[in-house]
Amino acid sequence: MMIINPRQKGSVVLMVVFAIALLSALVVGMLELNTEELQLMQNHIYAAQALAIAEAGLNDAFSELRADSSWNAGFSDKDFEGGSYTVDVNDTTITSTGVSTQGYIGRVEADITIGDTNPYVIRIDQFRINK
Repeated sequence: MMIINPRQKGSVVLMVVFAIALLSALVVGMLELNTEELQLMQNHIYAAQALAIAEAGLNDAFSELRADSSWNAGFSDKDFEGGSYTVDVNDTTITSTGVSTQGYIGRVEADITIGDTNPYVIRIDQFRINK
């Protein structure tokens, strides 16, 4: 027959409590890491949405220029898919700034050359993103 010392019972309880505390800290750390990853992914999605809205503004400007090569009015806060874009036209440079529904900003800029015949062909000489 084995005799168990009361002191041994206490050390087992202490080890179990320590193991539970260690596992709890590990789980909390993993949850924190996953939360940060989700936030980073959301930020990436919102920034991509703002960039897509800016590209829509650029395409809208191209549409106007294909119809009238002297068009330079631009757009100011034009609604698009819950966000908006603003387009500025300076000679041969078109700048479009898109704002997503969450307030993220994307910007595209294109240096262009416009053809001589109607419908006017537009060639993009340089294209810059978020500069």
